[in-house]
Amino acid sequence: MTRTVRALRAHELGEPGDVLRLEDVPEPEPGRGAVRVEVAAGALNFPDVLICRGGYQVKPPLPFTPGAEVAGTVTAVGPEVDAGLIGRRVIAVPDFGPGGFTEVTLARASQVFPIPDTFPDVEAAALHVTYQTGHLALHRRAAIRPGETLLVHAGAGGVGSAAIQLGLAAGARVIATAGGPDKVAIVRD
Repeated sequence: MTRTVRALRAHELGEPGDVLRLEDVPEPEPGRGAVRVEVAAGALNFPDVLICRGGYQVKPPLPFTPGAEVAGTVTAVGPEVDAGLIGRRVIAVPDFGPGGFTEVTLARASQVFPIPDTFPDVEAAALHVTYQTGHLALHRRAAIRPGETLLVHAGAGGVGSAAIQLGLAAGARVIATAGGPDKVAIVRD
């Protein structure tokens, strides 16, 4: 008998609050090069909203489950994947479509990264997309160097706060903008 898990799924495009429904789906089985992850926490990113609206560059077929990054535990591996991953806590980047807004998801083994035992799931789930985006922008595109000045707009947001931290770690002088006193306080912190 196939086990079912709960997942937020969109059967039509629109605003996430209007189109996502919680439903039971068959627990996914990992194929070649994939792992199954029991999700402990997931992060909501702007691409997830765009996917629900149909406005992202990747357009999974309906119905789909959004969710671009999760933290959880590997519970099964597919062919050509090291069975030593089973039981490991990881950050995972699920494929678009199966997504991470579910109790159990699939990801390519190349898209899972170990989490230290002392690092909380909620914080780990929110790391990958924002910090990868900030890192690519600062290091691959801008080639930031120590002593340079970095201006970060929307510094209180996910990518903005990651860019501030990454810029400081790279030795840059960082100036940031934010909209309103509460967001400015986040940037200062």
